[in-house]
Amino acid sequence: MALKCAPMVTFWEGKAEGNTCIASGGVMKIPLNPQAYVRWPVHLQLKTRVATKPCQTSVEEDWKVKQRQILKNQVQPAILQGAKKSWAIHVFFHQSCIRKTIKGDLLLVNVLQVKLLYKFLLCCKAKLQSHMQEHEFLKTSAAYDWLRSIPSLKLHWKRKTVTFIFGLVMAGVLLMVGAPVTAPNPVTWALTEENLIFLEAWRTIDRAYIDKTFNGKSWFRYREEALRREPMNNREQTYAAIRKMLLTLEDPFTRFLEPEKFKTLRTGTRGAVTGVGLEVGFDSSGVDANLVVIAPVIGGPAERAGIVPGDIISKIDGVSTTGMGLYDAAQRLQGPESSEVKLTVQKKQSGSSNTFSLVRERIKINPVSWRLCEVEQEGKEAKQIGYIRLATFNENASRSIKEAIQKLKESGATAFILDMRNNSGGLFPAGVEIARMWLEKGVIVYITDSMGVRDIYEADGTGTLATEEPLAVLVNKGTASASEILAGALKDNKRATILGEPTFGKGKIQSVFELSDGSGMAVTIARYETPAHVDIDKVNRKPDAIVNFRLLKM
Repeated sequence: MALKCAPMVTFWEGKAEGNTCIASGGVMKIPLNPQAYVRWPVHLQLKTRVATKPCQTSVEEDWKVKQRQILKNQVQPAILQGAKKSWAIHVFFHQSCIRKTIKGDLLLVNVLQVKLLYKFLLCCKAKLQSHMQEHEFLKTSAAYDWLRSIPSLKLHWKRKTVTFIFGLVMAGVLLMVGAPVTAPNPVTWALTEENLIFLEAWRTIDRAYIDKTFNGKSWFRYREEALRREPMNNREQTYAAIRKMLLTLEDPFTRFLEPEKFKTLRTGTRGAVTGVGLEVGFDSSGVDANLVVIAPVIGGPAERAGIVPGDIISKIDGVSTTGMGLYDAAQRLQGPESSEVKLTVQKKQSGSSNTFSLVRERIKINPVSWRLCEVEQEGKEAKQIGYIRLATFNENASRSIKEAIQKLKESGATAFILDMRNNSGGLFPAGVEIARMWLEKGVIVYITDSMGVRDIYEADGTGTLATEEPLAVLVNKGTASASEILAGALKDNKRATILGEPTFGKGKIQSVFELSDGSGMAVTIARYETPAHVDIDKVNRKPDAIVNFRLLKM
């Protein structure tokens, strides 16, 4: 694959410190499209070259004459060459990129890192015209912040009077091309506390989000524009700016959580919550998707009222759920114990709309229940089957499953039924740990991102409890996320027979990040594939055999 590249451009800094003028090199053979650094990183690591041309010139010489010579002999021809070929020349320079060797040579630090080059190209872009006087000013804090995050790079910040010919003042907002300019005191861009919270959220997405094209957006450019244009004078405005930023990703599962909502989410994974006993989600990936019931909690108010998986919740206490965030809906469903909430529900089967008045209860999410079943066989001894109901994957799930398997085996169970109907998922590690209890060896799940397979989780023989006994797994439309990971691992490794209905089809993995002010973010960090490399996201995976659950009691 041939990539068109800009010509080499040399960047010059003068009067850096002491009585020495430093002239340092620049980047050679940079592809014109910065997105190429994301699309073809391995190729570019081989093709991109960085060259430095260190030299020292005494300040006692006629520096202005020297400036004109450099401008005439080095910089201007490169710019003119680029302009004639309609190229946009992307430049970067900063003293912190320069490291002195023992011999006194100057080296560019870490510039071979593809990601660093990509960041610089997006942050420090300048439109260079054919004559030298035209220039523009850009804020470049993003590049400085990224430099600061590199462990091996030590920044030595110096506030000095510096004369530039062609360069970038990273401490302030100056990017210039043209005649020599003297900046007596570089302008600093002070960040407020609200700005820092916004940047913390921005960095979380930048580092963790699955889609490194950020839904086709220039993520660094968005940051700079948001800091310049979005009002962030108080916490409410900052939160609004963060939500607006996340909406550009068009991912309903990547959400911002205010401190109370974040606390509620963390409580939900620990086993108890006050509400009506509903797991909710979206029926498609759009921002205005329908809010649907994934699964009611067994024995909860919603299940007792007859709400089933697939029902659409159109209103909560008279407020339309159209455009409502997932965690906004969850917060409205929860509330003080014994308080009432009204749900307008469009029934999946009939399409009719009904209003339910539900009283909130303390919902104890007990992840596991079990019992020993005796199955009569004509002419044979009754078979002992261990039935395990797995309702959710919270912090207690794997420990409870382990206890259930051990006690059932002690009671004489020779086969097992694992019931994951209406299990909407939960903590990913719990699903992997439970899979290892049933599998002697084999892949459990592939974790993938936009670049391909990122990680592989396997059963290695540790933690096994029941690898030989026959196993049947029950699933339905409410089986989602971590439940589908576990069912997929058992199915593809031929460890279990899957019975029931096609599952929900949620194949993306979210991780929860806490911000410094107590708020948080749920971020889509990856997607998963089953051991047979089946991506089930938005695909209802079929069981081995369809079973009418009206014939089975929960």
